[in-house]
Amino acid sequence: MYTDIEDRVKAYIRNVETFIDKVKSDDLNDAARRIYDLARAYLCDSKYYYEKKEYFTALACIAYAEGLLDSLRLMNFVKDVEWKPLSQLIKRPRVLVAGSFEFLHPGHLALLKEAWNIGEVYVVVSRDKNFEKFKGRKPALNEGERLEVIESVKYVAKAVLGDENDYIKPIIDIKPDVVMLGPDQWITPEKLREELEKRGLKNIKVIKFERRIEPWSSTNIFNALRNRLCNTLL
Repeated sequence: MYTDIEDRVKAYIRNVETFIDKVKSDDLNDAARRIYDLARAYLCDSKYYYEKKEYFTALACIAYAEGLLDSLRLMNFVKDVEWKPLSQLIKRPRVLVAGSFEFLHPGHLALLKEAWNIGEVYVVVSRDKNFEKFKGRKPALNEGERLEVIESVKYVAKAVLGDENDYIKPIIDIKPDVVMLGPDQWITPEKLREELEKRGLKNIKVIKFERRIEPWSSTNIFNALRNRLCNTLL
């Protein structure tokens, strides 16, 4: 009964998020900034009610947010930002991103935002066992904590833990249209396509996010914290 309404409200929320993401809030005067902040608050309310499956309340909140943002546009406080037709936002591609996400940093956010620009983002967070295997140490945050952090990012539709023995299994379960690899991912797009085809998954597009946000990486952050702590203790 609610499938069509659910999809439309999600598209409506996505439209407002996209609009807000393009607004240069620092350029607004005090009155316009209050309207902008109120629109953001209604967006948050809409997302809250959407998660509770109260779609009509979510729709009312997001419609109010849209109206507030539209008033800024019509009064020329916001320029060069237009609404997308909802038909372009319904049933968006499903994009899978995977990683350890030990410390959430600007490099991660750039990756997730790029995936969000393509479609709905599903994140696979590595298990502690696999983290230790690849990194040679225990993670600073355990898998449950890392999952909770990633789930709170606005670009992420859903986050799950990976499989301890089969890295392809979450891809089979999620059924993405696109897999986006990060710049430091251990596997190449070509190798992953080969492995997916062996499992009969021939229609999944595999791409790589090449832009590295220096100097950000979880390993760099971990080493910097360790060095500072050691120097403090000494």
